[in-house]
Amino acid sequence: MTIEQHIEELRAEFNNACDAAESREIQAELDLAQAELAIITAEQDGRVDAEPPF
Repeated sequence: MTIEQHIEELRAEFNNACDAAESREIQAELDLAQAELAIITAEQDGRVDAEPPF
């Protein structure tokens, strides 16, 4: 599964969440997945260096 597919599935789960606790849990996971996608995209675009600084 690609990160984009994972994000779409999380969005669908969030929209169908039954209670506030479940919504918060899914939103946290969605935020992490979106951050991961942003990092991957930045590395591919050359905006950040994928190698550690040491």
